[in-house]
Amino acid sequence: MGSVYVFVLIVLIHESYVEGLKPGGLTNVLKATPEVQAVADAIKPQLESNTGAVFDEYVAVQYATQVVAGVNYFIKVDVGHDKYVHLRVFKSFEGELRLVRYKQGLKSADPLSYF
Repeated sequence: MGSVYVFVLIVLIHESYVEGLKPGGLTNVLKATPEVQAVADAIKPQLESNTGAVFDEYVAVQYATQVVAGVNYFIKVDVGHDKYVHLRVFKSFEGELRLVRYKQGLKSADPLSYF
């Protein structure tokens, strides 16, 4: 019976890697979805408050996630004029969102990665 559980666990871990879900690691970078745009929009006031900037253009273009004690979203946001901001947003299992970190002054070619 124990070998069946081990086999199932191995299959699940393999499938996770195929899907880009590394345990504790980031997923592959994907094109942003409406859900990711909603996450970015929800923390936009925090970002503007922290940076002192007002972003007229604010479009999530890419994202990756990391499952922790909730979910970390790593989001690449186009803020216009070939300028990008990378966000790390924590979403608790209760649904609360918090801006954890951000990087400014980035370009389109700057890859989204863990920070």
